[in-house]
Amino acid sequence: MKLLIAIPALDEETSITSIIERSLDARAVIVAGTPVTQVEVTVVSDGSTDRTVELASAFGDRIRLIVFEENRGYGAAITEAWRQSDAELVGFLDADGTCDPRFFVELVNELDESGADVVLGCRMHRASRMPALRRLGNLLFATVVSVFSFQRVRDVASGMRVVRRSSLSELFPLPSTLDFTPAMSARAIFSRDLSIREIDMPYSEREGESKLNPFVDGLRFLRVILRTILLYSPSRPLGLAGLGLIGAAAVMMISPTLYWLEHRSLLEWMIYRFLVAELFTTIGTLLLCAGHLGSKAAAISLSAEPERAAQRGVSAHFFASRWFWAVPAALVAGGVALIWDALVLYLRTGEVYEHWSRFVAMVAMLTLTALFLVTKILDYCLDLLAERLEYLRLEE
Repeated sequence: MKLLIAIPALDEETSITSIIERSLDARAVIVAGTPVTQVEVTVVSDGSTDRTVELASAFGDRIRLIVFEENRGYGAAITEAWRQSDAELVGFLDADGTCDPRFFVELVNELDESGADVVLGCRMHRASRMPALRRLGNLLFATVVSVFSFQRVRDVASGMRVVRRSSLSELFPLPSTLDFTPAMSARAIFSRDLSIREIDMPYSEREGESKLNPFVDGLRFLRVILRTILLYSPSRPLGLAGLGLIGAAAVMMISPTLYWLEHRSLLEWMIYRFLVAELFTTIGTLLLCAGHLGSKAAAISLSAEPERAAQRGVSAHFFASRWFWAVPAALVAGGVALIWDALVLYLRTGEVYEHWSRFVAMVAMLTLTALFLVTKILDYCLDLLAERLEYLRLEE
């Protein structure tokens, strides 16, 4: 089994010789301590204008040297190194001297023992010498991913990791720029067919000047993480937003409810709370339904088993259950019951004498019924699509 170590470099003349020597020296350690039998080292100069290419060239055929005449990006450099190799395991580390190539022993062994698709070296620990500003940024990115993935993540942007070549088709396409690493981590975390592991690694101060702009690249990292979340699991952000709105509606209705329980009446100004609560509840439910449909569509299109993927998740079980019909039935019954007396009076006399609160509540219940029924129809359409895709997959 062969391991490729890709070293992307942009104007790293102060550290390139050292990191290449350390990577070459680490080959024997990696072969002795892992299932790997061969280690290939590839340096990619990503449009360097200093002596990076000259210094790397001095190693001759001990390494593979790829030279980009113009800057294409960090991710493009790693991708090209992987493309030109036939190694079963592909990895990379930064050329700035912050990572120890010998740590590939731990990464490869974790990949082999856990069966994971990606294993990265985590820099977020007490012994790490990461600058405070970058540590804060990485903590923010990891928190966003953790919240929406419902699993603990510590370092999504680590510049040292090992990946199975067989998993690349599930990970790509990835950005060509510095957000290559957080995009890969997010895809591996949110994909149902991939797994990722983190293990603490030594991390030192870099040599030379950093190419990372904490603010510009930080925003790019955050954007690519959010895009990945929306691709694989739109129900997470939409669902949390929906539940937040429904919770806000419930809080708004506490005061009118307590007042009604005590006085069996409502004050006229409370109509504003009723209307806003109805709006929040409607939008919140719409977000929940849209999130369910979006996640189901993503699961069907991205999974190798569309029919099975279509049935995953709590919301999928809810809409597929026969008990689903109890919800719209209860909403319709409750809405009609609220205005039943007024409806009978109207049919008899053509006039309506009923408090506005009952009509607001009735409209809310019937609106939610419509949302659930439309979602149920679209959910069924997605089931038909999954069935068709499964058939086409089996026919290939």
